[in-house]
Amino acid sequence: MGSITIRAKEGIAGAVSDRDAGVTTFFRTEYQGVVRTLYLIVHDREQAQDIAQDAFVQLFARWRRISHYDRPEAWVRRIGIRMAVRAAGRERVRPRLERELEFATLPKPVDLDVLRAVRGLPASQRAAVALFYLEDRPISEVAEVLACSEVTAKVHLHRARKRLAELLGERELAQEGQDAT
Repeated sequence: MGSITIRAKEGIAGAVSDRDAGVTTFFRTEYQGVVRTLYLIVHDREQAQDIAQDAFVQLFARWRRISHYDRPEAWVRRIGIRMAVRAAGRERVRPRLERELEFATLPKPVDLDVLRAVRGLPASQRAAVALFYLEDRPISEVAEVLACSEVTAKVHLHRARKRLAELLGERELAQEGQDAT
């Protein structure tokens, strides 16, 4: 493979490299100190490094202005600390939210025979069963999602129950379905 050479105009290359050199030197000097400070807030080394990098990205975007400050290291630390405090607050709340979500989304016991039988249903009946029984949606919502009338949604469910009873060997339910028709 060949190499690619890019030639920039002299004025542009000089301005960019001067800025890059300043930021690079500043980064090398301050980065580890900023990470140590942020680690004391978040108690996680990788998270402290990520936050420090984000703070330095913000610094880089504003380097022309901030490089003229008396203490640009204070600016980048202040930004990093604000970000770390927000992250620590989120982490404090996370376990409680996860417990609440975990409880709400615990899977109901699944009967593999029922799942196999549902696979044997036509798509419209599978969708009706999923919406009505798994998501506990009322018939009106089932009909809305399936873009059909409520009567059609009820028919899908009735036929699905009848077919499931046959597939699962529930004779009483299958016979009730035959008697009703």
